[in-house]
Amino acid sequence: MNAMKSTMVAALAAVLALAGCATGAKLSDQEKLSLYDSHAGEPVNSFRFFGSLNGWTPLGDSALAVWTRPGEAWLLDLTGPCQDLRFTPAIGLTSNMSSVYARFDKVLVRSQGSINFPCHIAQIRPLDVKALRASENELRAARVEEREAEVPEE
Repeated sequence: MNAMKSTMVAALAAVLALAGCATGAKLSDQEKLSLYDSHAGEPVNSFRFFGSLNGWTPLGDSALAVWTRPGEAWLLDLTGPCQDLRFTPAIGLTSNMSSVYARFDKVLVRSQGSINFPCHIAQIRPLDVKALRASENELRAARVEEREAEVPEE
């Protein structure tokens, strides 16, 4: 467990360092993926899904986080690039008997004209939502401090 925490701290430090180099206010897809990846647990075969998502976050074109409840989220690694994932206004998930399975189910990207592009789920990992939110808050605070330090005094 200590090795896992050390890895998470190192990954968070790397994300913060990368964020410090970024010129824009938003994190890049790679920075977001690194942040979420550092708060993901060991792979699981499936998770319970009752037909609606509480939210979702694209993490580049081959991963995303989905919230099934406000305090429950999953990192989905896809088998390859998923067309329009970063730009779509809506997604869906296939499921079987109220569960989404790795290597079987798909993310459905809702594209223009109601075309669904299926993207196969390679791996599912639970997210530590509390730790993720705390890290996001720390990252925001670090960015504010950095911006304040850059403002010249008159």
